[in-house]
Amino acid sequence: MPLRAIAYVSQAKPDLSAARLQTLVDDAARFNKMAGVTGVLLHDGERFLQYIEGPPDGIDSVYERILQAGSHVDIVELARGRLGQRQFPYWAMRGLPVDAALLRKLSAGDWSGFARSVNGDSVVLTAVDLLAEVVRPVLSAG
Repeated sequence: MPLRAIAYVSQAKPDLSAARLQTLVDDAARFNKMAGVTGVLLHDGERFLQYIEGPPDGIDSVYERILQAGSHVDIVELARGRLGQRQFPYWAMRGLPVDAALLRKLSAGDWSGFARSVNGDSVVLTAVDLLAEVVRPVLSAG
């Protein structure tokens, strides 16, 4: 089955509390699981960066839900495309706090084709590589 992915950034609504954010992540995890979608949501207190992956119909339904959400504005797509395999199959959705500098660095990264650098390759890390570096410590602790 073909896989698709979307990465985007957005501005959190100023009145979004930590409790409301956790409820959104929990609701998204339930919805995404039914849609066969996995992903991660980074939040720096003001902005989001979300990466989702899964079957085309699942991605379409999840992304439509994201676009309609009242918890954020100013959605900017960083990338959309096909995947050979899931990059982050661990969670239907996982919210992770990050600092603003890291979120800016990820936002400005190379999202083209959701590529990952090859081990030992001296090229600059891609955005997906950087996202994997953020996720890796959480996987080790979980």
